[in-house]
Amino acid sequence: MSDNARSLEDLKDALKESDAPVVADEKEALPEPKIDALGRAYATGKRKDAVARVWIKRGSGKITVNGREQEVYFARPVLRMMLQQPFEVAERKNEFDVICTVKGGGLSGQAGAVRHGISKALNLYEPALRGPLKAAGFLTRDSRVVERKKYGRKKARRSFQFSKR
Repeated sequence: MSDNARSLEDLKDALKESDAPVVADEKEALPEPKIDALGRAYATGKRKDAVARVWIKRGSGKITVNGREQEVYFARPVLRMMLQQPFEVAERKNEFDVICTVKGGGLSGQAGAVRHGISKALNLYEPALRGPLKAAGFLTRDSRVVERKKYGRKKARRSFQFSKR
């Protein structure tokens, strides 16, 4: 019995010695930025049926969508505001040029896809920005899509008008 007690005490002492505080790096190990030879980060953004391919690089804040300026492509101010949101959250306004191509869906879905792509590309360019972008919900793909039409119905859920006579 005393052998067990002594061995348990030895075990406790050994555990106390191994529990010495481990000195961690000041910063957590962040992943390396993924930047190509031209100094750009690439990401794909999706929303509804729209898919956006987005490249960002250091610049003056110019955004080009399908070869056109953002003011021309997204005429509504709300859609242009959506494109600026990731930069405002990351406090990097007018620091990056964005070139993107977007296909499918309507203008609202395309703006959401571009915003998602910009957020992912910013995260790849500067991994330290992951926290604020994630907290704002910009790195999460919005998976809501249009429900399909069912047979025997006028739309997805709407029934045909009922008539008694």
